[in-house]
Amino acid sequence: MAEESWHEARLIPTSGINGAEEQERRATSALLAVLTAVREFGRGLTQPFGAPAGNIEAFIEVPFMLGEKRCYPDGLIRVTRGQRSWTALVEVKTGTNELATEQLENYLDIARENGFDALITVSNEISPLAGQHPTKVDKRKLRKVDMHHLPWSQILAEAVVQKEHRGVADPDQAWILGELIRYLEHPRSGALEFEDMGASWVPVRDAVGTGTLRASDKGVSDVAARFDALLRYASLRLGRTLGTEVVPALTRRELAEPALRTAALVESLVKEGRLSGAIRIPHAVAPLNIELDLRAGRVTCHVDVDAPREGRPTTRVNWLVRQLKVAPESVRIEAFAMHARGAGATELLKTVREDPAVLVQDPKREIRSFRVALTSSLGTKRGRGRGAAIDSVLDAVEAFYGEVLQNLKTWTAAAPKMREVADLPNETSTALASTALSSQDGIEPASTAAEDVEESFESAPGEGAAASA
Repeated sequence: MAEESWHEARLIPTSGINGAEEQERRATSALLAVLTAVREFGRGLTQPFGAPAGNIEAFIEVPFMLGEKRCYPDGLIRVTRGQRSWTALVEVKTGTNELATEQLENYLDIARENGFDALITVSNEISPLAGQHPTKVDKRKLRKVDMHHLPWSQILAEAVVQKEHRGVADPDQAWILGELIRYLEHPRSGALEFEDMGASWVPVRDAVGTGTLRASDKGVSDVAARFDALLRYASLRLGRTLGTEVVPALTRRELAEPALRTAALVESLVKEGRLSGAIRIPHAVAPLNIELDLRAGRVTCHVDVDAPREGRPTTRVNWLVRQLKVAPESVRIEAFAMHARGAGATELLKTVREDPAVLVQDPKREIRSFRVALTSSLGTKRGRGRGAAIDSVLDAVEAFYGEVLQNLKTWTAAAPKMREVADLPNETSTALASTALSSQDGIEPASTAAEDVEESFESAPGEGAAASA
C-alpha cells in the first residue's frame, strides 16, 4: 500500500467519531484540555469574561443535582489567582445542533446555587451582535450569573491569531494549539463555519424581486439578523487572516439597543431591497462598507476616503489613483466637491487613470472626499458553495481589502520647510549696524534708501539731474 494513503497520528484524532454525542464530547474535551495546556490561548478566551490571569483547570461532564434531577453540563472551567477564584459551566453543541432554552436555564440555576460566576455556551450559532446571546432565556436568571457565547468560528479565529500572529512562548504548547486548529478545521469535528442564510432567505429575496415584500412578512427580521451574523463571521474570518481583531462597525446606540439595528435593516430591505453594514479593521483608512442589493443581485464593497486639503482638484485625484496601482480597472471612484449637494462625478478607475480631470465637475470647487467601490455578483443560494450568497460576500470582502483598502493611506500635510537665514552683515556695513539678525532678512543684505539714491546718481547722473529739476 502506498504511503500517500497513510494517516498521520494526531494528538486529537477525527477518526472514530460516531454520532453527535461523541462529536460533542470529543470537541469539548479537546477545547478544554488545550485551554489548560496553552496559557496564552486560555487567557485569551477567559479574560474577556472576567476571569483573572491565573491557573486554569478544566473538567468535563461534572455531575450536579438540581432538585431531584441529576444534570451533566458538558464542562467546567475554574481559574484561580491567589485567593480569587472564577468558575464557569460550559455547554457545547456541534454541527447543526442548537442550544436549548430549558437546558441553559437549568445550568444557570446550578451556577447560582453553587456560587459560580458564568455559563459559557459554544456552538456554530453566530449571534448578530458581539455580546448578544443567540438563545433567549429568562432574564431573572441572569441577575447573579453571566451568560456568554462563543461560536466555534470565533474559537478557531482566536487559536489561529494566537499561534500565527501573537505567538506562543513554549514550542510544545504552540504545537498543541496547532493540533487543536487542525482538529477544528476538519469537517468531521462538527465545528462548522457560517453555513446558512436561513430558511427565509429565498422567499424574502424573491419577494424583494417582485416588489411585494412587507415589513410584517414572516422571515424578514430573520434575514436581517442573518445578515448581521454574516458580517460578524466575515469579520472573524478576515481577522484570522490579518492576525488582528476585526469587528462590525456599530454605533453605541445600536450596541445598546440591538432592536434598532434590526428595525433599520428591515426598513431598508422593504423600501430599497438592500442590506448594508460595515466592519472596522485596525489602522485601515476607514471602515469597509458592505451592501447587498437583492433586486439587482449585486454585492458592493466601498470605502470613503478624505481628500487632501491642499492642491488642485486633479492633484487630489492623482493622489488617490497612485495608491490604487494593483486595484482592478472595474473599481468605481466617486468624487464629492466641497459644499456640493447630491452625487459627485463618478467614473471607473480605468478612465480616471487616463484622465484624472473626469472627476472634476467644477475646477473652482475643492474635492473634499472620494468613495472607492467594487461591485460583484451576489449569489442566490442560501447555503455555501458555488452560486451561494455567503461565499460571494466573503469573496467580495477579501478581494476589496486585498486589492484596494489595505493600500490606502490617510493624507497628511507635509511638514513646513525651514527658511535659509542670511549671514550677518559685515562689521563695516551701516545697513544693520544697530540691529540683530532677523528672520525677515533675505539671502542678500537689504540696501538702505540712501545707498539706492547714491547708486542711482553714480550710474545715471543725467537722469538724476533731470529728476531733481
